[in-house]
Amino acid sequence: MELNADFTKRAAMHGPSIPWISSPMQGVDRRMLDRVGDEVARATTIVRYAPESHFSPHVHTGGEEFIVLEGVFQNEHGDFPAGSYIRNPPESSHTPGSAPGCTIFVKLWQFDLADRTQVRIETEKMPLTPDAERPGVAIMQLFNDGREDVRVETWAAGADVPLDARDGMEVLVLADGFAEAGETFATQSWLRLPKDTRTRATAGPEGARMWVKRGNLPE
Repeated sequence: MELNADFTKRAAMHGPSIPWISSPMQGVDRRMLDRVGDEVARATTIVRYAPESHFSPHVHTGGEEFIVLEGVFQNEHGDFPAGSYIRNPPESSHTPGSAPGCTIFVKLWQFDLADRTQVRIETEKMPLTPDAERPGVAIMQLFNDGREDVRVETWAAGADVPLDARDGMEVLVLADGFAEAGETFATQSWLRLPKDTRTRATAGPEGARMWVKRGNLPE
C-alpha cells in the first residue's frame, strides 16, 4: 500500500474527516496519513484504542514514536496520559493497550536503526521557552539527535509563523489550529512539507499547540 508516499510533495490530511479503518486487532482502528508497505510499513497514523482493547506482544524492529492525543495509553511500562510523548527505539518490545480507551499519533519504521534511545515525556507538565527568532512562538524540545528534531510548539493567537522546511517538516495540530496556503488545519490535522520548502502559517484566533518534526523525510 502507498499513501502520500512521494516525499517530494506537500501532503495534508485532516484527521476528523478521514474514515476509521479496522486494524487486525479487534477494537483498534486507524486513520492513515502516510504509508509505504502493508502491515509492516513505514507509516504515520492516528490510532484509536477502544476501552479494554490491546495488541498482542510485539517487537518494534524499526522503532516506534508516538504522542497520546486523548485518553490513557497503557503497557507493561506504565500508564501514559494525553500529552505523553514516547520513543520506543528499534528492537524494543511491549504489549500496548488501553483500559479506558485512547487515541495516539504514531510513526513506525522512521528511526535510525542504530538508535537505542528511550524517551518518555509528559509534555503537559513541561514548560515551554519563547523562541527569540519567531515572535509569538514558544517551544518544548522533545528529541534531537542531529538527524531529526522533535518538539512541541505553541503559537499565539493570530501569530504569523514562518515554516522553514529546508530538511523536510511535519506538523500535527494538538489543539486549536492554523491556516497555511489557503488551507485550514484544526485539531488532529497533519501537514508534511518536503525539503527546501519555505512557507508561512497563521495561528487561529485561539492560537495553536503543535507537534513539529524536522529532518526525518527520506530521499
